[in-house]
Amino acid sequence: MNSTTDTPAPPALDQLRNMDAAAAVKALADLPDATVAELLHSIGPARAVTLLERFPRERREAITLAAGTAVGTQWREDGQWPAASVGRLMEHVPAIFVATTTVAEVIAQLRPVVSHTLITYIFVIDQSRRLQGVVAFRELTFASPEQTLGAIMIAQPFALKPDTPVIDAMRDVVRRHYPVYPVCDDEGRLLGLVRGAALFEEQAFEISAQAGSMVGVEKEERTTTAWPRALKFRHPWLQINLFTAFIAAAVVGYFQNTINEIVLLAVFLPVLAGQCGNTGCQALAVTLRGMTLGELRADRTTGLIAKEALLGFVNGSLTGIVAGAGMFVMASIQHQAHAPILALITFLAMAGSCAVSGIAGATIPLTLKRLGADPATASSIFLTTATDVVSMGVFLSLAAWLIAG
Repeated sequence: MNSTTDTPAPPALDQLRNMDAAAAVKALADLPDATVAELLHSIGPARAVTLLERFPRERREAITLAAGTAVGTQWREDGQWPAASVGRLMEHVPAIFVATTTVAEVIAQLRPVVSHTLITYIFVIDQSRRLQGVVAFRELTFASPEQTLGAIMIAQPFALKPDTPVIDAMRDVVRRHYPVYPVCDDEGRLLGLVRGAALFEEQAFEISAQAGSMVGVEKEERTTTAWPRALKFRHPWLQINLFTAFIAAAVVGYFQNTINEIVLLAVFLPVLAGQCGNTGCQALAVTLRGMTLGELRADRTTGLIAKEALLGFVNGSLTGIVAGAGMFVMASIQHQAHAPILALITFLAMAGSCAVSGIAGATIPLTLKRLGADPATASSIFLTTATDVVSMGVFLSLAAWLIAG
């Protein structure tokens, strides 16, 4: 236990919620274990578990012990349950009784507990701790004192598994909207409880972090993260992005003679790259959403890729007509002898490149997931490279073949 002498003032709860994990742990490091336990309990299980795991093992055990005695919250040891699983959000069950317990006995035992612990449900178990039913706490006020819990309980209640990913649990509970869910093992034994608010809090954080992950921003980074740490998070991905940009530049360099001969081609390179990039980002967003909501099963991936390829081709053809017309007008103004062919090249390149971009937007997150990586991690960086290389390569190849060649 830490000494309480000359300890710093604890950070405000709002400040603690907004700090990145490393900064938050640093702010808590010199506080007494009981104070840390109280603060972690106040900011919610999802955030509390994230911070608790960053403490050294001995300190973590001391804080957990203080939490158990001070606020009645139970956190699991790091590694016992998978990351982003229900088990990481699980709390101690404060009200457990057998079915033969009377309402009067329950009220007598819980009277000193409710003053410091929020009790929503009474959980009814058998002698092997298998969950038999639940009783809403408010129902005790309407029941007769001599009634047993077995007579008023809801039998065979819905329960979560501790190793279930939070995103899967969210799909299971989205139509139930219970404030608290029991957590049981495969044998039906009650292990703990998880609050609905904690599930939504964890999932909201994952969703909010997804947009940043797509461009190489780590999930831990917050608006209050110090700039050196933010630099450490972001810079490696920018180096990767620079390397991939060199690949696109190499494609343009390969066709330098063609561009020198028809300078107008350089004007339309960013037009194609931008349009194909947007097409790919649309496919990427839909694919990530389907993966997040569990809609994208293995038997649907081929259909999704085919759909995005078709959408990319149709959208590319429609925008290609406008881009081709623009190319024809500009080429005619500059008295280019190949104005009609340049317009056709622009149309074909736009339609074909957007089709490939749609395929890339769907396949990149699927490939990352198959490789065991986060599908959202820097997806847009890889997508931008693919769309730039394809759009510029197709456009300049057609020009070199039909005109310069």
